[in-house]
Amino acid sequence: MMQLRKANDRGHANHGWLDSYHSFSFADYYDPKHMGFGPLRVINEDRVAAGQGFGTHGHRDMEIISYVLEGELAHKDSMGNGSVIRPGDVQRMSAGTGVRHSEYNHSQDGTTHFLQIWIMPDRAGAEPGYQEAHFSAADKDGRLRLVASRDGRDGSVSMNQDAQLYAGLFDGEQSASYTLPEGRLGYVHVARGSVSVNGQALQAGDALQLAAIDKVEISGGDKAEVLLFDLPH
Repeated sequence: MMQLRKANDRGHANHGWLDSYHSFSFADYYDPKHMGFGPLRVINEDRVAAGQGFGTHGHRDMEIISYVLEGELAHKDSMGNGSVIRPGDVQRMSAGTGVRHSEYNHSQDGTTHFLQIWIMPDRAGAEPGYQEAHFSAADKDGRLRLVASRDGRDGSVSMNQDAQLYAGLFDGEQSASYTLPEGRLGYVHVARGSVSVNGQALQAGDALQLAAIDKVEISGGDKAEVLLFDLPH
C-alpha cells in the first residue's frame, strides 16, 4: 500500500504569529482518517514570527522531535535545559511522566521554520529527558542520515520507541534506497523542494504512507529535503 497525502490536504491554522500545517489531526483540526500512522502522531510544519512563540505548557508520555529548517528556535524546560537550535539541529524531548517547556523564535527579524514531530512512546511513565544533535548538510547530502533512533546509534538522538528517523538532501542525479524490514511501516515527508519516491512525484509538504512495501527509492530531487520514518505497526 502506498498512499499519497498532498500538502494542501493538510489541516491549516494561521494565528498571525504562527502559521501551521498539520499532517495529522491536531488542536482544532480533526480528521478521523488522519489520526496518525503507526506511533507517528504529529507532524506540524510551523512558521513562527520574529520574537514570538509557544509559552510554557505541559506534555506527558510523548517523544517530541524538533527539526529546524530556517531560523532559530529557543527552548527552555522544567528539567533545566535551555538552548537555541538552528538548521541542521535535531532536538528530542521525552515528556514521560511530565515536563513543561516553552519554544520561541530567537530572532527579532526573521521567521523560524521548523517541523514539530510527535511519536508515541512504547511505554508510559518513562523518565523525562532531553537531547540534541547537529547534522551538517554534508552529513545528509545525497544520502539518508539516521538522526533519531531507539538506541541513539551513529550519533542520532535516542527515543523511547522502536522507530528510526532519517533525513536526506537530494538534488539532480542523487538517489538513495532504503529497505523496510518485513512488517514495518514507512512514512516519507518532503520538507522542501521536490523529489520522486517509488515513482511518485512529491512536492514540499507532501507525504507518502507505505505499508507492505519493502523498498523506498528516492530520486529526481530538486533541492529536496526529505524525512523518512521507519516505524512499527
